[in-house]
Amino acid sequence: MTDRKAQLAENLAKVEERITAACTAAGRKREEVTLIVVTKTYPASDVRMLSEIGVRHVAENRDQDAAPKAAECSDLPLSWHFVGQLQTNKVRSVVGYADFVQSVDRSKLVTALSKEAVRTEREVGCLVQVALDAEESGRGERGGVGPGGIEELGELIARAPGLRLDGLMTVAPLTGPYAGRQQAAFERLMDLSTVLRRAHPAANMVSAGMSTDLEQAVAAGATHVRVGTAVLGVRPRLG
Repeated sequence: MTDRKAQLAENLAKVEERITAACTAAGRKREEVTLIVVTKTYPASDVRMLSEIGVRHVAENRDQDAAPKAAECSDLPLSWHFVGQLQTNKVRSVVGYADFVQSVDRSKLVTALSKEAVRTEREVGCLVQVALDAEESGRGERGGVGPGGIEELGELIARAPGLRLDGLMTVAPLTGPYAGRQQAAFERLMDLSTVLRRAHPAANMVSAGMSTDLEQAVAAGATHVRVGTAVLGVRPRLG
């Protein structure tokens, strides 16, 4: 085993221990939480090693990095999640490899994703990105729609050919009433998920929590956590 692969395996084991402990503390089963490893800025060689040590879900937030990496790793048994802010001019590329787009936050994006999914005969799982730093129907600093916009956007996704409404995603906000209150933010997301599932019972994914706050996300009830640094390490600055 290479030094890099051994380091990744050690880091992954520590993250698994954290998720297991958080599940135990919350009275949940470990299998209720899916780990997504965020591989942004890291090379395809790391993705290949992660697959070899058992990772099955990876995430990217920039298409220009993700597209060539996904192509190079197309032989691996991985599900690819796109989690970054997505411009409509990148939709054709993203639909080529992404099994899930977690950052759907406007109707124009739903239309573009649907058109491309139909053209390529693919089904793309979509999560509404919720901005908990936004006004009720506003937009967040890092993308996302305010809580008041979830129902309408969810209906659009559910009715769009080629798309599947899978649930909700959020990033712990840096401003607003939930700043520094990650667990409260994630509990709010769970409440919003409960409301969404009344109309769309299958939309049961709740993607929340990262390296620093995965425990709070698991405690709140998240089904998916997105972890990058804790598995891959801190990438040195270039230059």
